[in-house]
Formats: sequence, C-alpha cells, structure tokens
Amino acid sequence: MLESGHAKRALIQLGILTIAALLIAAWQHEVLGAIYWSNQRTHVGLAINGGIVALFLAGMAQLVRLFVRYDDEERAVGALKANIHAARDIESGVWRGSLMAQRYRVLEEMSRQRAVINQSALAATLVATEASCISLPKFVHNILILTGVFGTIVSLSIALLGASDMIGATANVGSLGAVIHGMSTALSTTMTAILAYLFFGYFYLRVIDVQAQIISRIEELTTTTLLPRFQPGPESAGEEFADIIRAAAALMKRLEASQHEYAEVAIDLRALIGTYQAELKHSSNRLDDIARLLRVGFRLNERNRE
Repeated sequence: MLESGHAKRALIQLGILTIAALLIAAWQHEVLGAIYWSNQRTHVGLAINGGIVALFLAGMAQLVRLFVRYDDEERAVGALKANIHAARDIESGVWRGSLMAQRYRVLEEMSRQRAVINQSALAATLVATEASCISLPKFVHNILILTGVFGTIVSLSIALLGASDMIGATANVGSLGAVIHGMSTALSTTMTAILAYLFFGYFYLRVIDVQAQIISRIEELTTTTLLPRFQPGPESAGEEFADIIRAAAALMKRLEASQHEYAEVAIDLRALIGTYQAELKHSSNRLDDIARLLRVGFRLNERNRE
C-alpha cells in the first residue's frame, strides 16, 4: 500500500528551503547587491532578472496550489477507504470535489445504469485531466533556463558594442565600462536563471511524483475495493446466468401447462359444439313433427283442395 502525506512533506521541504534561501540572501546581501544593483550602467540586467524572478514566482505559486490540493486529495482517498472498512457512509467526511469522490459517483452512476465499467478508460481520462493542471509549471520548467541564455546573449551584445567602440580609441573608459557592464549582466542573468531552475525543477519533479502517487492510489482503491462493489465478477455472472436458466425453465413449464389447458379447452369446446349441433338437429326434427301434426290435425291439405 502506498504511504500518504507526500504532498504535505513536499510543502514542508518547500518551506524549509525557502527559509534557507532567504537566510543565505540576507547573509550575502552585500555581494548580491554588488552583482545585481551596483555599477549598473543600464536597466537591462535588472529587467531580465526581474522577468526571470517573476516567471519563477508564477510557477512556484502554481506548484504550491497543486501541493495543497493534492494534500486534500490524499486525505480524501484515506477517508473513503476508512469509511469502507468501517462500514460507514462512503462519502462521509470526504471532500465532494476530490478526484476520489468523483470516481465513486461515476462508478455508482454507471452501476445504476447497468453500463459496462471500463477502468482503463476512466484511468486514461483521469491522467489526461491531471496533466492539464501542470501546463504552467511545465512551461516554466522548460523556459526558465532559456531566459538565462537570453539574458546572456543580450548582455554579451552590450559588451561587444562596448568592445567595438574601444577599437577606435584605446583610452575610451566609457567603452570599457560597457564591456564590464555587459559581462556582469550576462553573469548575473545566468546565475539567476540557474538558481531558479534548480529550485523550481526539484519541486516540479516532486509535484509530478505526488500526482502519480495520487492517481495510483485512486486506481488501486478502484480495482481492489470499488469495482467489486459495482461490477459483478465471474461468480456473480454465473449465478445470474443460472437464475436466468431457471427462470426460462419455469417459463417453459408454464407454457406447457398453458398449452395443455388450451388443448383441454379445445376438446371441451369441440364436445360442446357437437352437443349443440345434436340439439339443433333434434330441435329441427321436432319442428318437422309439429308441422306434420298441425297439417294432419287441421286438415290443411284438404282445405287447400276445396
């Protein structure tokens, strides 16, 4: 079983390293001031370094938000699993917006509709959804080191411009200052980008690890606990098939009984029709006898001759 608390540990590491970085910056503030602010002939270095820091902070803010969210996700998985083992209400104490609660409701709805549960499709959808959440950190991770290269190129361009001015006048102090400024800016932007990339890159990999562990725990709980509750296994399917066979056999027996009853009714109906025909023939004969008696009694034939 996977351990929980990965996101919380990553947040603690982030806090410790941030405090350590601030303490080092305060300790070496004079050196940093000389590198970034003193003797700067232009604002190019400040602008590029400011852009690198802004990009770094935007990515770190997204990472912190993801760590906090995944900490809630880990607690939701643990709470739902504890509810199942304790035979409590499944969603009691579980964050309704969590991935685990959403997975449970999807399985419950599919089971209610008697739909086939495809866990592979559910897992692929979850991975794709979560991959979109790290788009900004991924962009920052890919572009951060390139901003340092960009600053180096710009700063070296400034240095080359100063060097070209020195070719015409060997004692041009301003051109020499431009060269030194360009080299200093190139070094400062490169140093800023490398430090930001190392710090950000570590926690970017940590958030990917935490995300993978969360998805793994959700799929593990789905496979081992939730699917047996909502999807019948081979034994259940065999029992259901046996029930269907028994129901079909009972239906066939009822059909045979009904056919037998229909045959008896047909026989009775045939006998009734025969009896009716005999009675009808008997009644017809009696009517003929009555007519003959009437002719004899009233001498209808003699009157007709007169």
